[in-house]
Amino acid sequence: MSNVQTYFSLTDQDKIDALETGASKLGRPADLLEKDIWVVWSLNALFDSALGESLVFKGGTSLSKVYKAIDRFSEDVDVTYDIRKIIPDLIVDPDKPYPPNRSQAKKWTEAVQDRLSGWIRDEVVPLLEGKIEEDGVGAKLRLENDKLYLDYKAIRNGTGYVRPTVLLEFGARSTGEPARHHSIKCDLAEAIEGLILPEAKPRVMDAERTFWEKATAIHAYCLRGAFRGGDRYARHWYDLDCLDQIGVAERALQNRALSNEVAEHKQHFFRETDSAGTVIDYHTAVEGSLTLIPAGDALKALEDDYGKMIDAGLFQSDAISFGELMNHLARLQTRANATER
Repeated sequence: MSNVQTYFSLTDQDKIDALETGASKLGRPADLLEKDIWVVWSLNALFDSALGESLVFKGGTSLSKVYKAIDRFSEDVDVTYDIRKIIPDLIVDPDKPYPPNRSQAKKWTEAVQDRLSGWIRDEVVPLLEGKIEEDGVGAKLRLENDKLYLDYKAIRNGTGYVRPTVLLEFGARSTGEPARHHSIKCDLAEAIEGLILPEAKPRVMDAERTFWEKATAIHAYCLRGAFRGGDRYARHWYDLDCLDQIGVAERALQNRALSNEVAEHKQHFFRETDSAGTVIDYHTAVEGSLTLIPAGDALKALEDDYGKMIDAGLFQSDAISFGELMNHLARLQTRANATER
């Protein structure tokens, strides 16, 4: 490899050498190490800007990159833009940014969706385009509705399951709190010395809230019998088990105020119905009727998706079998629904 110090200024061959060296040392596919660099670059671009203090990084990638809670590659960036910033004219009490009734919830949601698209187009896209030009990284942006895609030239190709695109997915229906700042580095930095790689210091949602966000999403899947939006949803079950293994789940189960806050938020902004058309009650779920194990076709679809994630190398170490995962989640479900936690 040449004496050039920054990753993005390396020749393609030097990048390949660095990625393959990292893959050999870390036991992770080179294409995943490459995508991770773009994930961290994106986080730096967003949070090292004037927008940063109004944003919160959350989701599975935060569990992997920040909390080291999950041992799988998480490839996209899930960011919340503070609801109090986007619809301040509709919120009466900033300490309780919830609509007073269903009709207001609909009004708030429509306002958020309408303004979020414009905010991404007018604020985020110019910010990232400027950063792309400043750093000379050669990536391109695609905006589709509220989803912003950062397309990069892949140096290493993998199975095809991991695309050379970082999805920057923005939401704006919560504050994202509790959250705090954390420093993150590229995975490749563990294997390569003397090479300058992107770093970021985003404001990150606490892992306990992420637990309840994922647990209630799983609950809705189980009752509905299907997951909304593409593939790779098996990650939520895997993540929940990993959070249980390191004690985050137990702390989350003990935090009744947090579980009820997430339930309140979901009830207002993510109203769902079960397979019979009945509205799902998230408060009831977190208070003793949480369902984490799907049945029938939904269980088979989940197993298939889990298998695809294993085949793609998205789990960075030997993953437990699907049957073991379901056994773990069944025990977690029992604990979550116990009268006394």
